[in-house]
Amino acid sequence: MKLVIAIGGSSGSIYAKKIINWLATNKKNDIHVDLVFSKNALVNWSLEDADAIPSLPFKVYANNDFFAPFASGSAGYDAMVIIPCSMGLIGRIANGISVDLISRTADVMLKERRKLILVPREAPYNLIHLRNMTTITEAGGIICPASPSFYQRPETIDDLVMTIIYRVLDLLGIENNSYRWGTEEV
Repeated sequence: MKLVIAIGGSSGSIYAKKIINWLATNKKNDIHVDLVFSKNALVNWSLEDADAIPSLPFKVYANNDFFAPFASGSAGYDAMVIIPCSMGLIGRIANGISVDLISRTADVMLKERRKLILVPREAPYNLIHLRNMTTITEAGGIICPASPSFYQRPETIDDLVMTIIYRVLDLLGIENNSYRWGTEEV
C-alpha cells in the first residue's frame, strides 16, 4: 500500500503523532508512507506539545511541492488520510479548490476513486461544515470524526486517542489489535 498522511491545521496534532508512530513501529504491513504538513499544522504541533516535531521515519514533502509523486494519479497511491482535518480544508476539498499539495492530493484521490479519509476535530458543526462533509462523502471520501469511543474503557488520553487511530487503520484495511465489540465480556 502507498499511503499519504497529511496533517491539517486544526487542533488535534496528537492524532497525527499517534498514527505516524503506529505506522513506524508496526512495519509488518507492507506500507509505503509519505507525509505532508500544512503551515498551521506545524504551528499547532508546537502549541499542543512542548516537544518540537521529532525526526520522522517517513519522507516529508512541503505543502507547496506539486512535484511530489502523490500530486498525480499516475503515481498510484492507494489512500490518503488527513488527520486532523480543519473545516477550511474540508471546504476547499469539497469545492475542488486545489491551492496546495494537501488539497491537490485529496482531489487526486477523489478523481481516481481511491480512498480519502478525513478526520475532522471540530465541534460543533455548522450547516456549511455538514454540507461540505456531505459533498465529500458523495464524491467517495470518508469522514471519520475524531469522536473517541468509550466501551473499551480507556484509562489514559493515549488510550482514548487510539480509538480513533484504530478506526482509521480499519478503514484503510490495515490489520491492528484494536478492541472489537462483542469479543470479550464487559
